[in-house]
Amino acid sequence: MNEHTQLKIGVVGGGLMGHGIAYLFAAAGHHVNVFEPSSEVRSSLPRRLKAIVELLEDDPSLLQRIASHGSLDQAMNGADWVFEAAPEKLPLKQQIFAELEKLVAPSTVLASNSSAIPSTEIGRHLVHRERVVGTHFWNPPHLVPLVEVIQNEKTAGDVVQRTMELLRRAGKVPVHVRQDIPGFVGNRLQHAMKREAIALVAAGVCDAETIDIVVREGFGARTAVLGPMEQSDLVGLDLALDIAEVLYQHLDRTAGPHAFLRDKVKAGKLGMKTGEGLRKWTAQEADAVRTRLSRFLAEQAKARKKNAAHTGRERTL
Repeated sequence: MNEHTQLKIGVVGGGLMGHGIAYLFAAAGHHVNVFEPSSEVRSSLPRRLKAIVELLEDDPSLLQRIASHGSLDQAMNGADWVFEAAPEKLPLKQQIFAELEKLVAPSTVLASNSSAIPSTEIGRHLVHRERVVGTHFWNPPHLVPLVEVIQNEKTAGDVVQRTMELLRRAGKVPVHVRQDIPGFVGNRLQHAMKREAIALVAAGVCDAETIDIVVREGFGARTAVLGPMEQSDLVGLDLALDIAEVLYQHLDRTAGPHAFLRDKVKAGKLGMKTGEGLRKWTAQEADAVRTRLSRFLAEQAKARKKNAAHTGRERTL
């Protein structure tokens, strides 16, 4: 696969993640067919894709490379890669992959965008399990650069490498996760922090707003350029060990989700969509958060694209 190879990409699901995945591959020059069983979601797809074009100030003509279908057979016809972005339900994903195996060529790579479910389980009953791989995009996939490429117990090595190359050429930053464990790397790190954060609020150490301020204005201010392993080496592992000796015994060890979280859900306090979760939200406040995040990620994405274009011009000189 060279830089100008045009591929047929199938995307299963045109919702929150699927439309962003479709966009990024179309922006990379590929033809994308989206399967979405809901006519309502399909009809909203052009509007949502146009919003991304406007946000990133891209060429609107790239949307001509995206088509949506209500038939899985029609959408996956001739696909070189398929990216599944269906709801996080194992039986549903297994059913989709079983149908895909009947429709696509044995060489077609089948990738699952699960946030936590191992692709080992998703593809367990397939014949050609060597072409099944996990590809965990982060929301929104057209803005966040990271994609975790998870090699399961049957995935062929070349499938991992070719998938990483496809993603790299689409402007993503793929990483190779060598064990297919629930949550992979990113969500295990993210939910380890959330677990402790919820426990701190539940214990009355601070309120939820304080947690967010501490993260954003404290270590969050540097995590974009300094990972936790770098930071540990920077300050010295002797200091890291000294802190661990004092701190680790006091970290939350609740077995399973904290009762505080369960009670919130039971009471219908689900977050911004209900007006209250760990914090209280007006509709205006919730919209302001979404806008702040979208604009920040969009500016970062445009800066990366500009830098990539500049680097490409330098290489041709």
